[in-house]
Amino acid sequence: MGKIPESELILNKDGSVYHLNLKPKHISDTILTVGDPSRVYMISKYFDDVDFEMNRREFITHVGTYKGKKITVISTGMGTDNVEIFMTELDALVNVDLKKREIKQRKKKLKIIRIGTSGALQEDLAIGSHLVSDYAVGLDTLMCYYNLPQDDFESQVGLELQAVTELPFVPYVARGSQSLKEQVGAGMVVGNTVTCPGFYGPQGRQIRAEIKNKRLLEALNYYHKDDFWLTNFEMETAGYYALGRLLGHEVLSVNAIIANRIKNKFSKNPNKIIDSLIRKVLDSL
Repeated sequence: MGKIPESELILNKDGSVYHLNLKPKHISDTILTVGDPSRVYMISKYFDDVDFEMNRREFITHVGTYKGKKITVISTGMGTDNVEIFMTELDALVNVDLKKREIKQRKKKLKIIRIGTSGALQEDLAIGSHLVSDYAVGLDTLMCYYNLPQDDFESQVGLELQAVTELPFVPYVARGSQSLKEQVGAGMVVGNTVTCPGFYGPQGRQIRAEIKNKRLLEALNYYHKDDFWLTNFEMETAGYYALGRLLGHEVLSVNAIIANRIKNKFSKNPNKIIDSLIRKVLDSL
């Protein structure tokens, strides 16, 4: 591939990437991500110091140190569409020569850890739990636009889930970083996360607008392949895992379980669950 055109990788006047408004110097080897911009501050308050801040749309960045280790924390907003922007521009910051607009021959592998919230899909998964996502299943269409390599198990799960969800496309399945799972996820519940392109209808919630598949929650709750069960719902993890595989980065998603969809319960103090997960992740780095 030759030079990347200005229209394909857009840079701001100061040389930063278009949406994130960041330069390569702002990217540490370990990146923490959150959906909610306010949670950036929940993480950086534990830093020894914060050297840099950038606020651009839903993408808020703090760069600092934690126990002497440089950490970058960035919010993405909700959904795999935002994750695609984030992962693509983040990768460009370390693997593209932005001045020459050429892909570097020597690639850098980042460690990217998503700290998110999620609702349980199984009755016995307690509110207040911390869950590390082994596999993620994408019920969104992001990977319809990319050539994602999947093994036989992942492909079969996708086909079976298409049948039970009655979706017009095959869901994609990708596994997170096993090395990061051992490092960061120690002591957490290990689960398999469903990523949806919305919070209401795509997760089986009906308020006023009528939904198509009224049995979606039940179908996902009961689906299993041997000992592979679906444990929780959210809106980003599958996009992270799939793009991490495509771009060659180590990616892991950990989740604060703040609701149980089967029991119809929601946490009375979700921020306490999130805060304890943040501290657990920081201490594992």
